[in-house]
Amino acid sequence: MKKIISFVLIAIMALSFSSCGRASEYIGELHVYCFGDYFDPELMYKFEDETGIMVVLDSFDTNEEMYPVIKNGTADYDLICCSEYMISQLIAEDLIQKVNKENIPNLKYIDEKNLKMLESIDEGNQYAVPHTWGTYGILYNTDHIKKGEITSWKDLWNEKYSNQIIMLDSLRDAMMIPLKILGCSENTLSEEEVSKATDLLISQKPLVYKYANDATRDLMIGDAADIAVITSGEVLYVQDCNDHMNYVIPKEGTEVWSDCWAITKSTKNKEYAEKFINFMLRPENALANFEYLTYAIPNTGMYSMMDKEYLNNEVLFPSDETLERCETLVTLDADTRKMYSRYWKKFKAI
Repeated sequence: MKKIISFVLIAIMALSFSSCGRASEYIGELHVYCFGDYFDPELMYKFEDETGIMVVLDSFDTNEEMYPVIKNGTADYDLICCSEYMISQLIAEDLIQKVNKENIPNLKYIDEKNLKMLESIDEGNQYAVPHTWGTYGILYNTDHIKKGEITSWKDLWNEKYSNQIIMLDSLRDAMMIPLKILGCSENTLSEEEVSKATDLLISQKPLVYKYANDATRDLMIGDAADIAVITSGEVLYVQDCNDHMNYVIPKEGTEVWSDCWAITKSTKNKEYAEKFINFMLRPENALANFEYLTYAIPNTGMYSMMDKEYLNNEVLFPSDETLERCETLVTLDADTRKMYSRYWKKFKAI
């Protein structure tokens, strides 16, 4: 409800600004392409007030939806926000460019631990600037499932939860789950392993209530299902609305992810993009984003402003021991991507 009210107020503000002729005062435009509802929209207007740069925002649901738009140049974007494995693909295909760190002094606030996580896909942290990070795990309703009963990804194949399970509808993230069950890397290059993982996903289909991404949190809040695969960033929001929800990272380990800002190679407004990144990294703005999103934001300047209860919350900030069981997605070569896509289509077709 808070977000709905926020959007209504912002829409009214936008109309008011337009009617007052404020747009004529802008010095230029910054075109941003981002996951939907992924930063506090009030910050957009704050940035415009401070800089005179108008933000034109478009959104997408998955990395795979975003990629062809950037690859084919079907729209002109200056700044994008996407996941780490897609960042490495965009680097390899020369579709994004290095940031000028001198223009982003607030990079000093990024947590070193998160920069190290990105080294495998962005050596020297030259292209990607972390926005949010987290894990995937299992969220379940303790009114219907005893606390501590869910410990493994295998539990999602238990017939006792039939028609009460929500699974991910995203190729790499969804495939990670059966690969972990099989004891394989989520970045495997083995067609045999991907084939076995696909068979597992197919065998689970009769038990699944729904495949979803962004809709999962609302479905769980509304008691539409008892158990779901969800990103850690949604957990606090769900628990705030329904306090009978518990989140667990399965014993087999999981995916740890980072969503990052990156500047397109084709931008004509690199300076504007870097101003926006620097603005978002300002500690009070990072805090505003955290309070809006409830996603972990790796900003050390923000940490001192946060309630200790959040800093000690392992949903947001997993322990080093937990992170040792996690793995980061990396970009696969073109042939392997086609192979994954072929098996994903097989799964979807059944």
